[in-house]
Amino acid sequence: MSTSTFTTDTVRELLTDRNVFPGLPDDLGEDAELVLDSLGLVWLLHVVEERYGLIVEPSDEDIAGLTSLRRLTDYLSAAAPAPAEGGRPR
Repeated sequence: MSTSTFTTDTVRELLTDRNVFPGLPDDLGEDAELVLDSLGLVWLLHVVEERYGLIVEPSDEDIAGLTSLRRLTDYLSAAAPAPAEGGRPR
């Protein structure tokens, strides 16, 4: 998977890691309120770096906006580099 292709399903799967969000509801809506504690967020960013090679360092303002599955997906998608023009994603 290309790092520029974060979907809500991908992010939902990342959130199900017991170190990120223990007990994540299976039916969590894309815009439902989501509150990640600081350790969960750090672990999520670690998993994103390990799996996709994407290093993300959100500002305090960014962190305050990560309040739903959709917003988290949008943030990671925006942080991921776009594939080179004319090239294929790695």
